[in-house]
Amino acid sequence: MGTVERLMERGVVIPCPQSVEIGDDVDPERISPGVILHAGTRIHGADTLILKGSRLGAEAPVTVVNCRIGMAVDLRGGYFAGSVFLDGVSFNSGAHVREGCILEEQCVAGHTVALKQTILFPFVTLGSLINFCDCFMAGGTSRKNHSEVGSSYIHFNFTPNQDKATASLIGDVPRGVMLRERPIFLGGQGGMVGPCVLNYGTVVAAGSILRKDEPRPNRLIQEGAGKSVNVDFIAGMHTTLKRIVLNNARYIANLLALRQWYFHVRSLFVGPLFPEPLFAGLCTTLDRAIDERVKRLSEYGIRMPFTQHPSSIHAVRQNELHENAGKLPDILDMLRFQEGGKIELRDRLTATIRQVVDRSDGTYVDVIQGLDPSMVEAGTNWLQDIVDGCTHEIVRRLCPSLLES
Repeated sequence: MGTVERLMERGVVIPCPQSVEIGDDVDPERISPGVILHAGTRIHGADTLILKGSRLGAEAPVTVVNCRIGMAVDLRGGYFAGSVFLDGVSFNSGAHVREGCILEEQCVAGHTVALKQTILFPFVTLGSLINFCDCFMAGGTSRKNHSEVGSSYIHFNFTPNQDKATASLIGDVPRGVMLRERPIFLGGQGGMVGPCVLNYGTVVAAGSILRKDEPRPNRLIQEGAGKSVNVDFIAGMHTTLKRIVLNNARYIANLLALRQWYFHVRSLFVGPLFPEPLFAGLCTTLDRAIDERVKRLSEYGIRMPFTQHPSSIHAVRQNELHENAGKLPDILDMLRFQEGGKIELRDRLTATIRQVVDRSDGTYVDVIQGLDPSMVEAGTNWLQDIVDGCTHEIVRRLCPSLLES
């Protein structure tokens, strides 16, 4: 009996069996009864997991390679590899989702959306004709109040100096996981030059190209031709080193905080509705996302021109980063398990959540949104302590002179 026949015998719905391709490395037991595989679906990879209620290929052929897919996920057409899609995620046709992506509950994407090494928290919505690689985005409280990226948006993630230390932090982990922050809006027909940092409540007008951080919340930003700058490009000059290092350190630190959140909080929800393989895939993909950011920042520093006789603070910083960048993987090996200095807050939070989980069948979103303000504050302070500590340690070891300014 072939794999397609075995899946149908298990209760997987395959309306046109002769048009569906299942790789020999796929474990049929990891595709749940009730999954719908439409014509033109191709599934490969031993890590692939698809839970009940999910549907592939409703609009166009779908290729899935080593993805973990939760319940009621709707991938209507495109290519999906090495990523995790939690309950209720949907993508219209033309998707191109490459390795290292995590889309948490109820994220939505229109047609022709490209992602890679991107993490979206619950409810984040992407329009159509978007290239949004190397980003973290949070904000919003529901499907009616969500962070959004307008159509024809691009995140510029490769520089003329040929580095990709350009990940943008749109929101943050400590507050974002609590699902209470104001949404962030990036207007269509626009773009962002990474690495950028934006706070919650930021609204960027359509047609704007964002080149600056906005750490203040609740701001309206509009960039137009009148503010454009056209100057000579001098290869090897890194006048934005401080911003690149600080923003990358902050991004990595946020992912390290998210790692602790997954380990101590998400793990409490493992069960029939959130099986261990899906949780394991979430953690593995997050670790790969951290490794990607470490790799890109390390490469950026290693390629940094070394100045023999530094005559300015910029040269001093370039030399420090050039000398220390190769140590970044070892630094992260140490920080990957950093629990922060506020473990008592974490323990109060996890004890509260465990009690709720033990006495109810509430979903992750329901339980987190049901936390009282004191628990929200405790969890945010615990995670923020991890972010602050890890950011400081990364900067201290990579480019200590940045801490003197």
